[in-house]
Amino acid sequence: MKAVALTRYLPISDPESLMDVELHKPVATGRDLLVMIHAIAVNPVDTKVRKPKDKLEITPKILGWDAAGEVVEAGPDCTLFKTGDKVFYAGDITRSGCNAEYQLIDERIVGHMPQSLSFEQAAALPLTAVTAWESLFDRLGIALDIAQNRNKNLLIIGGAGGVGSIAIQLANKLAGLTVVATASRPETVRWVQELGAQYVINHKHDLVTQMREIGIPQPDYIFCCNDTDGYFSVMAELIKPQGKICSIVETAQPVDLNLLKNKSATFAWELMFTRSMFQTADMTEQHLILDRIANLVDEGVLKTTLNETLSPINATNLRKAHAQLEAGGTIGKIVLSVWA
Repeated sequence: MKAVALTRYLPISDPESLMDVELHKPVATGRDLLVMIHAIAVNPVDTKVRKPKDKLEITPKILGWDAAGEVVEAGPDCTLFKTGDKVFYAGDITRSGCNAEYQLIDERIVGHMPQSLSFEQAAALPLTAVTAWESLFDRLGIALDIAQNRNKNLLIIGGAGGVGSIAIQLANKLAGLTVVATASRPETVRWVQELGAQYVINHKHDLVTQMREIGIPQPDYIFCCNDTDGYFSVMAELIKPQGKICSIVETAQPVDLNLLKNKSATFAWELMFTRSMFQTADMTEQHLILDRIANLVDEGVLKTTLNETLSPINATNLRKAHAQLEAGGTIGKIVLSVWA
């Protein structure tokens, strides 16, 4: 089968940082599905795993954690899917990724693809949708009940990125929260407004002053999708007493939780790979989340955050997508489709 892989960890400008390779097609066993992949999306995690370091892979390593495709084989223990089902999923960071024509994936972290979307539109959703859902409803504990959330609000730092774009929609349309999103360019401001953010503030300027000016000096919840190191002290100053903060961005420095003590505020991490990485007892929750996301899309409640499509799927286009992510400023998601 065709795949895009690496053996050395190099700058994305190096043509050997991602290479076209031919590998053996895998076989499904246990609860694994063998999926024929039609479209993939790129995420910051791809670039973080690929970043330069002094390491050599003996066998080609396949990255990629966002895919849409068709089940061509189901392991003997599978109960959730059958051959021919169209699926979408983010995958498992401890296993081979989706930058290949075929991939093995545990059915417990796979969802039925939205019927109203193309493979490209669906591939843009899984990682960001699961991350946003777990962040809002599992980590921050926001109720899935508009009545309970009346007069409550959420600040999303980094609203125009992939995760922020889904979080705005979920928080507004499903939870009924007043959503404040940060954006700094005219095109990103328009993007988050179209997704449902009632207020937009500029993360390059003083957030405390801007939140005071819009009449929300102390948000109930803060969701950080960008630079936890840079925003932690500001989030601690802003958060309402007994409020909750969640971040998806790792830090270079220790987090000073003492800043939250007087407010009895909560800080939580979110990593959507946790359930698959540790084979948690509730691993099937991600299957249920993806199926619910698919239903919300088909009902017109949520929309895909696909913003750019590259074709075909090959090393050249994947390097281009990685370079765009590393440059920053990406709106929504970049998807690649069709194997040449």
